[in-house]
Amino acid sequence: MNFDLPYLPQRASKPRTNGLTMMMDKGLSIRQVEDFIETAGELTDMVKFGFGTSIISPNLAEKIKLYQNANIDVYLGGTLFEAFIARDKFDEYQRMLDKYKINTVEVSDGSIEISHTEKCKYISELNKNFKVLSEVGSKDANKLIPPYKWIELMQKELDAGSWKVIAEAREGGNVGIFRGSGEVRSDLIEEILTKIDNDQIIWESPQKTQQVWFIKLMGSNVNLGNIAFNEVIPLECLRLGLRGDTFFDHLPK
Repeated sequence: MNFDLPYLPQRASKPRTNGLTMMMDKGLSIRQVEDFIETAGELTDMVKFGFGTSIISPNLAEKIKLYQNANIDVYLGGTLFEAFIARDKFDEYQRMLDKYKINTVEVSDGSIEISHTEKCKYISELNKNFKVLSEVGSKDANKLIPPYKWIELMQKELDAGSWKVIAEAREGGNVGIFRGSGEVRSDLIEEILTKIDNDQIIWESPQKTQQVWFIKLMGSNVNLGNIAFNEVIPLECLRLGLRGDTFFDHLPK
């Protein structure tokens, strides 16, 4: 903070377990990463290299090191995990993570079809050596999962060893926990929260209206993901009541 302002909500310092902000890197350059860390590194807990960008993004090892030196966890998109699994290359995937000294991993099945038992086995195996995030939900907008099933899948994945579960929305915020228009499936989320602790979930929410909805429902320390690199500071302002959308949530009574 550059100066004091009373009645701002309390935000924990890094490393933290709630109020997480996950930024999606879809191919930033080294210079952009350096600039991002200078301006928003302290506000960012995790960076995901979106979908399969890590295969073709140049200077990958250097980017990973820059983020990690800034106390930002790095992990590769779940789609890349699925690409390895679809080719029966699970061992090779783990060796690649070791090569790049990546300590956090995402397990997902948003594109491929695998049994949930098999998915949980991957979670349990990876949990021996990595911090595991697992994603629940489909990237197929036509595949609707009922609330009870979301709860069942999330709980089983947490029991299998996931540190947190990620609620699927894609980078566009138009599937999974959102309708095609980007509107929040509020009944679904409220039902999930009757059984799963909010702190155990990272809600993918790339659109500002979605971020506002989650902050108003769950408070400033809700875990939010798939945030664009140039939206991390604006998101922190939303969390602190320093934008019009949340301005009146933290004023003296």
